[in-house]
Amino acid sequence: MSVKRHNPHPLTSTGLEELALAYVARFATTQARLGAYLHRKLRERGWAGAGSPPVDAVVRRHVEAGHVDDAAWARMKAGSLLRRGYGARRVGEALGQAGVEEQVREEARPGESEQRRAALVMARRRRFGPFAVQIPGGAPQERQRERQIAAMLRAGHPLDIARRIVDASDPEAAEQWAESVAGDDVGDD
Repeated sequence: MSVKRHNPHPLTSTGLEELALAYVARFATTQARLGAYLHRKLRERGWAGAGSPPVDAVVRRHVEAGHVDDAAWARMKAGSLLRRGYGARRVGEALGQAGVEEQVREEARPGESEQRRAALVMARRRRFGPFAVQIPGGAPQERQRERQIAAMLRAGHPLDIARRIVDASDPEAAEQWAESVAGDDVGDD
């Protein structure tokens, strides 16, 4: 049994504003994403108003009202990705894909200690380096190490941090290094 979809009426200024308000009420978003959403709705439904649709003006009003704040969204998204174990490069890519400006991305960029903690989170979750379960007769140690480092690089971690975590002598040494701000020796006893 097929369901008939009715064709919604073309948008007017009021309809466009209502869509924007509903979107920002439901989702934390960026200016670029709100604009893209409104443009998509205009493509789907058409425009019934006079002149061109005031998408930029609608987005600007929501920014001025505080409903859309790219900097706050960037901090929230960066924190979320870091807590999940992603590195600075992946955080920057995610912010860029969301349309966050370069200056705001730089302000949300994680510091060295945050990057180290994120790498540690990933190593724990994926059982890399000192958190790995050694399987008798498993893959050779060097091959396993290379795969773990490659996975950390794909997750956005710098090579030096990935190596430090994977090459740590034990979990406690990795944790101490991740928590140290100026420390740079892991497992060198």
